[in-house]
Amino acid sequence: MNVSKRQAEKLVSGCINNDRKAQEALYKLFHADMLRVCYSYLPEKELAKEAFNMGFLKVFQSIQNFDIEKGELGGWIRKIMIYTSIDLCRKELKFNTLASLETDDESFFISPSVLEKLYFEDILLNIRTLPRATQTVFNLSVLDGFTHKEIGEQLGISEGTSRWHLAEAKRKLRELLEETGKNTDQPKERSDKAK
Repeated sequence: MNVSKRQAEKLVSGCINNDRKAQEALYKLFHADMLRVCYSYLPEKELAKEAFNMGFLKVFQSIQNFDIEKGELGGWIRKIMIYTSIDLCRKELKFNTLASLETDDESFFISPSVLEKLYFEDILLNIRTLPRATQTVFNLSVLDGFTHKEIGEQLGISEGTSRWHLAEAKRKLRELLEETGKNTDQPKERSDKAK
């Protein structure tokens, strides 16, 4: 969520001065978006909430380090939430060093006729069925744009292991999405019809 520079300055200044109203306003402003960020890395609600709370604690503890001239407040908070989620995920998971997997890009192709039958919720549900390590690498790479080097540094794995997890995620998602698309004879209707 983007906020104006003036609004960000006011919120940051208030939080630095331990103004409860400013802290509450900042929390409410970013609550939904940042909880979604945590939930994308930690699908268990309790773990996601724990990462979210720890993340906001870090935000309030380090708000004086935020430089309004160097970045956007929402992006800065998002990074803290991502790193906090990764830290918690790392505690919950053990990443195994896996051999690098050579893949053919064509093996990840999903027919457009399958994709047009699916909704975002279907895709998100399929992502959440991936093993946690594979899902985390997929989220970092595809959703948040991290490089394999950055992912490796964050998760304590090699770049090759990161590549393997991404390739595995793509392979499994292709299979799941094709199966979901085949089971959908016609596009689903998401809205309830009035009776």
